[in-house]
Amino acid sequence: MAHLIAISSSDGKTIHQHFGRTKTFLIVSINDNGYKYIETRTIEPCCNHFEHHEHSFDKVLNLLNDCEAIVTGKIGNGALEYLTAKGMKIFETVGYADDILNEFCRNQSHYFPKKDN
Repeated sequence: MAHLIAISSSDGKTIHQHFGRTKTFLIVSINDNGYKYIETRTIEPCCNHFEHHEHSFDKVLNLLNDCEAIVTGKIGNGALEYLTAKGMKIFETVGYADDILNEFCRNQSHYFPKKDN
């Protein structure tokens, strides 16, 4: 099963950026065979002079409505709580995108456990 995830990255190579300052999300599909870059999506950053509002989080959710998760370098508690309450999985990590994506592929059942019906 493929999972679509959004990567918060300013350079396309590393995951290091704070969610609230993200202007671009790399959309990636992962499965047992590896990962595949799909596209880049741009947005106005959520954080404006260290302030943010739920409507700015909703814009991100609308932009990423086909994604299961966001992988970002850092995210504040308010954004984390709001996005997870809306059903988005959030993973906070820093490193090379290739390494992190390969980890997601190897351990999908850990990151995306199957839901019981």
